[in-house]
Amino acid sequence: MTSVAIFVDIQNVYYTVKESYRRNFDYNKFWAQATANRNVVKAICYAIDRGDQKQREFQNILRAIGFEVKLKPFIQRSDGSAKGDWDVGIALDAIEYAEQADVIVLVSGDGDFDLLANKIRVKHGKRVEVYGVPQLTAASLINEASAFIAIDEGLLLG
Repeated sequence: MTSVAIFVDIQNVYYTVKESYRRNFDYNKFWAQATANRNVVKAICYAIDRGDQKQREFQNILRAIGFEVKLKPFIQRSDGSAKGDWDVGIALDAIEYAEQADVIVLVSGDGDFDLLANKIRVKHGKRVEVYGVPQLTAASLINEASAFIAIDEGLLLG
């Protein structure tokens, strides 16, 4: 059976899906699709922790589906801007699990991951599937993926 490791950039998915469709990503549908006939080695969602109850409930839903949830604190700078970025953490985990999985699934449209997709595909010889909102996913990331799967109506709630 093919093994898979899944890495979800929650902030990226939330904002790109909201902007494009005014709806929410359906993590259950995604899980069913990404894991069909596959053995899950690891599945991690990366989020920023604002500490509110609704967010904690969402994180518990993700855990019930089968995801590990990694959190970073929300940091508000004195100039009003905010910081909360998981790019390095996602990259480190994906490289680590590339040794154990046949397929790496990355859910993000962030072009910063194009180098990661290339390294996993070329150096590790693994399949890299990228899920993203087509019009908001970097062309460089799509080009480095083994397969690009569009987040569209079939992966949305309601």
